[in-house]
Amino acid sequence: MTIAEMLSQSIILTLLGMCVVFSFLVIMIICMNGLRIFVHATGLDKEEAKTDVAAPVAPAVDQNAVVAAIATALHEKN
Repeated sequence: MTIAEMLSQSIILTLLGMCVVFSFLVIMIICMNGLRIFVHATGLDKEEAKTDVAAPVAPAVDQNAVVAAIATALHEKN
């Protein structure tokens, strides 16, 4: 096998590999777009509002009590 034959084979293999990767990417993009259309058509992309479960409510914090606690801690430190 001569150098010219090996170079021509390597170019063919490189182009073939690039075509395979490119065609796979095109197929993957088509499948992802089809999945997006399917999910949008069936309404699976919408979040349902859960009305039966109450959200946890944070306890009300008295800001004056927090300031007083900080002032007391600083006063005791000095």
